[in-house]
Amino acid sequence: MYLHPRFETLQRSEIENLQMERLHDTLKACMNSEFYRKRFHDAGITVDDIRTLDDVTKIPFTTKQDLRDNYPFGICTVPMEKVVRLHSSSGTTGTPTVILHTKKDLEQWAEAVARCLYMVGLRSGDVFQNSSGYGMFTGGLGFQYGAERLGMLTVPAAAGNTKRQIKFITDFGTTALHAIPSYAGRLYEVMEEMGIDPRKDTKLTTLIIGAEPHSEEQRRRIEKMLGVKAYNSFGMSEMCGPGVAFECQEQNGMHIWEDYYIVEIVDPVTLEPVPDGEIGELVLTTLNREAMPLLRYRTRDLTRILPGECPCGRHHRRLDRMKGRSDDMMILKGVNIFPIQIETVLMQFPELGNEYLITLTNLDANDTMTVEVELKEFTDDYARLQSLTKEITRQLRDEILITPQVRLVPKGSIAQGEGKAVRVRDLRKTLI
Repeated sequence: MYLHPRFETLQRSEIENLQMERLHDTLKACMNSEFYRKRFHDAGITVDDIRTLDDVTKIPFTTKQDLRDNYPFGICTVPMEKVVRLHSSSGTTGTPTVILHTKKDLEQWAEAVARCLYMVGLRSGDVFQNSSGYGMFTGGLGFQYGAERLGMLTVPAAAGNTKRQIKFITDFGTTALHAIPSYAGRLYEVMEEMGIDPRKDTKLTTLIIGAEPHSEEQRRRIEKMLGVKAYNSFGMSEMCGPGVAFECQEQNGMHIWEDYYIVEIVDPVTLEPVPDGEIGELVLTTLNREAMPLLRYRTRDLTRILPGECPCGRHHRRLDRMKGRSDDMMILKGVNIFPIQIETVLMQFPELGNEYLITLTNLDANDTMTVEVELKEFTDDYARLQSLTKEITRQLRDEILITPQVRLVPKGSIAQGEGKAVRVRDLRKTLI
């Protein structure tokens, strides 16, 4: 049972005092790691040089490449006999990254996720269904243990098998569902095919979404389709997984638990801090982890700190929804473009479905973009399709400053997998 809601409403002074206390303990623990001992030595600093929270900027960044270079256990700060679990990336494009956990780490992770779920109004009487994959992917076990910690009846449905997911929702009276945004849209489509109205035929009231960037327009569309409140979440395996930051019921930014993390936003090029309200790269330092603390970890996620206080009464700072990753940015004809910009435009058209694919090619030495998007319903009204295509193209040009080729395709034309949706296909890298 979740027993510590007081950490949700700590005052700023209490948060900062706790951060400094935990940072001191974390730095001492990091000196048990040969990796961090060498990092501090090479930077010419010692633990004693970090006297205030502002002094964190003296510490060198940690990167995903550091995790790969020290694969599998090179950054561990405790004896391996204390480690009870590891999670790992797929490693399909190179050496995977590994994160280690002690028993205490797992307990604190469950506590953080329970705190998030409590914040959106979930309680022990709810039925929580998790449609994430279990195993190495942290979204499965992370939400599982957090939901159990809160005392909910949990349905570990795992990923895929949409008709079975829907059967579980209707048979077990599921009130809260965790799903990635693209899969939430797929659930609704199959419900329609099965003649199920989620507003009338299910008890769903709460949806937790995350794991892939999505626009506010997509969130509102999902809420309307399923008749739920959809709350944005942020997590990553390097920071344990889900439970890093979460929206409250105000839905105006994700509170990041600053008793667990020190938050920085830096310019992804200069690596200098940016002011609150300005978009930059999220950098996190763990404060409550035994086996594998990370100092100033560059997440590559682009967001901003939202200025001001939240009406909910929590004083943990809020992150804006993720704009994408610095390494997901597309550059065409000198223009920087993120997929979420295109999604924001597409989701404004009720005639369009939820699936789209951006393809980048190089034609006659010129970069070109094609945006394929599924129609919500079939139509053979050529004049209407032509008019709709023209208007979508115009709005995309206004948003991204280049003119893409827009193709409206029938529902089901764009291939879907069980994991995160593939939104961009860059064929320029394969062309000679």
